[in-house]
Amino acid sequence: MTHVFRVRAPKANQLWLCLFDAAGETRLPMVRDGEHWCCDLTLAQGTRYGLRAAGPPPFDCSKLLVDPGATHLDGPFTYHPELCEPGLDTAALVPKAVVTRPLPPLPPRAPVFKAGGLIYEVNVRGFTMLHPDVPEELRGTVAALAHPAVIAHLRRLGVDAVELMPVVAWIDERHLPPLGLRNAWGYNPVVPMALDPRLCPGGMAELRATVEALRQEGIGTILDLVFNHSGESDLHGPTLSFRGLDDQVYARAPDGALINDAGTGNILDFGQPHVREMTLATLRHFVTQAGVDGFRFDLAPVLARSPGFDPNAAIFAEIAADPLLADRIMIAEPWDVGPGGYQLGAFPSTWLEWNDRFRDDVRRFWRGDGSAGALATRLAGSTDIFGTERTRSVNFVAAHDGFTLADTVAYAARHNHANGEQNRDGHADEVSWNAGSEGEGRGEDVRALLASLFAARGTIMLTAGDEFGRTQGGNNNAYAQDNATSWLNWSARDRDLERYVAGLAAWRRANAGIGAPGIRHDLTWSTIRGGAMNAADWEASYGLVMELPEGAGIRIDRASRIVDLLPPPRA
Repeated sequence: MTHVFRVRAPKANQLWLCLFDAAGETRLPMVRDGEHWCCDLTLAQGTRYGLRAAGPPPFDCSKLLVDPGATHLDGPFTYHPELCEPGLDTAALVPKAVVTRPLPPLPPRAPVFKAGGLIYEVNVRGFTMLHPDVPEELRGTVAALAHPAVIAHLRRLGVDAVELMPVVAWIDERHLPPLGLRNAWGYNPVVPMALDPRLCPGGMAELRATVEALRQEGIGTILDLVFNHSGESDLHGPTLSFRGLDDQVYARAPDGALINDAGTGNILDFGQPHVREMTLATLRHFVTQAGVDGFRFDLAPVLARSPGFDPNAAIFAEIAADPLLADRIMIAEPWDVGPGGYQLGAFPSTWLEWNDRFRDDVRRFWRGDGSAGALATRLAGSTDIFGTERTRSVNFVAAHDGFTLADTVAYAARHNHANGEQNRDGHADEVSWNAGSEGEGRGEDVRALLASLFAARGTIMLTAGDEFGRTQGGNNNAYAQDNATSWLNWSARDRDLERYVAGLAAWRRANAGIGAPGIRHDLTWSTIRGGAMNAADWEASYGLVMELPEGAGIRIDRASRIVDLLPPPRA
């Protein structure tokens, strides 16, 4: 097959295409075409290749580089200190890209998922590593999500879309291997389109088949993508791709220092058109090749920085104008760690946004230091943040980042010692509590939080395993725990809680007005005794009743830990 290689490296003096076979490495010089280097070759499918670049520092032709446009790798990234050392050849350490014929493009189809539905957040590897019904050879892979036992579970819960935590190839942060730890979440990618062989050994065909199997069951697929930074990290990080080809993709301060608005040592510069085009090309790739419904963007304010956050940033208009992307579901995690990084409510009106205010206000109410007024505002769709036309809120009470739902009511403080950072990592002030001692929780608190979530207007999100009481032993930052800490223990499921969640989902579906994303001024509020709410009632934390005209609603009595659904679910 004829393969066209086109790589951006505007400041390089020379690029080589490096082909690998049993005989070793063959270097072929590429030809400059403006800011790019090109080479057209007839190659067999499956040919393995990399790149080398020469030029003034920091170019280093001893470093084998992965094509930023690669879609298939022959193995995962593995951290080694020599990846960071100038002058040391890394061909033996870096995975090779593989020449692969694209799948036939899928015809345009509307997303399965619609705002107001239930999103189920999934760590692909941890989700099925211990699943007894999934064949061992499938466990921990994307293909496992299409297994009948998994699909049956999703259907019982009324899931409308799975949101897959990163499936793009990543590398461990350099401090993890010396600690004997591995990245379990995947939020440290290297190139944007190459699937991680550990999660998706069948490549794009595996992802496409799983997306289609879920779609046939009425379940959409949303990919969690990381465009805010890359695994090349700070100046002391590994040279793997962009750093060796075009390190100007990374945002820099006036003095040339890498900007660290993601807390990772580097961020991409979305003020540059080629960075935005690379991002859009990646989104189109996953739509046309896999048929996904949409995307969740990690630390999304970086997409609109150059260097400050701009709600009218070019990337938003470019996505909206793209015929392949305009109807996709776009979800922002609307904060990063840079200046002005908290931007909840500032994304385009067509985007959904993770709402941590919902999480914290609902938790505070049930902890006892919140108010009925704050709870009501969150249940009504957070109109104080998103306005009164339509709620764009993605409501959640727990997510991958932070305590599990069961741990939220069992631990008042983080217990992250296993992460090797002296318990300094993770959120230090998460809204949580216990029932008298660390590790001791009350099941009624979990149910109260879940009922509050399922009664909320807008889109709701449940993290896999929270429906049956998963615990991480109080670790609220289990990104480095690729082990039983973060793997779902299916044999220890709280099946009564699981049935309760399925009942909540059935009730929400039967009362469509609850989740409707359109804001209507039709909610009525009363005290748990049945009277009108007064100023003191709104400030108190003992409870309230929310009701729609058709009778659907929720009665919350915090003191008794009682949550009644209105009307009650059918037996």
